[in-house]
Amino acid sequence: MEWRDEGALLSVRPHGESAAIIEVFTEEHGRHAGVVRGGASRRIAPLLQPGAQVQVTWRARLDDHLGIFTVEPLRARAALLSDPLALAGLNAVCAMLRVALAEREPHPVLHAATMPLLDALDAGTDWPPAYLRWELLLLEEIGFGLDLATCAVTGSRDDLIYVSPKSGRAVSRQGAGDWASRLLPLPQVLLGQGPASAREIAEALALTGHFLNRELGPMLNGRPLPEARARLIDRLARRA
Repeated sequence: MEWRDEGALLSVRPHGESAAIIEVFTEEHGRHAGVVRGGASRRIAPLLQPGAQVQVTWRARLDDHLGIFTVEPLRARAALLSDPLALAGLNAVCAMLRVALAEREPHPVLHAATMPLLDALDAGTDWPPAYLRWELLLLEEIGFGLDLATCAVTGSRDDLIYVSPKSGRAVSRQGAGDWASRLLPLPQVLLGQGPASAREIAEALALTGHFLNRELGPMLNGRPLPEARARLIDRLARRA
């Protein structure tokens, strides 16, 4: 068994005396793990950093084996290592991909959105709104996209200020009625309205986090979402 693909490196852990096991989010083969021989050596280890863009060749005797990766570095994205907020963003992306995606299941749309986000993190541009859009897409990819276009009760497009914690649909002030206290607040940044401030982004991520927690619950076995995501939200909130 053999294939060749390109993607972003998500994690690295030691394997034996000199090897490493890496996970790569690839375009055609999804989140895929494999062994890199000599991956813990001084020559190769510096190249195996989370967020790095790599081309990998995977080989195994059988398809269900862990297999061996040969790695060709394409882009290090090393600049973000000196930016604590961007590093927090990178760690959140890698952690969420690892817990949300089934191994070896392709997600080409999510992959196409992830690579520009990693580039924006590395470039130091205004990437938090892009991260928020990425989490919305991640929700869609795991089967639960939010519907914020119209009020679930009245069908109106106006004055949408709540979200149903069950259906993920928007609710207007008028449509909420006596149920308002049971609904989640809808940050206007999710509607493309208002400033995309750090506080607005953090509030919007609290909303996406509610649904991510619920949808990923069976895989998390009662554990919370990755701590890396919580650290990112904390840094964004402190920037407000």
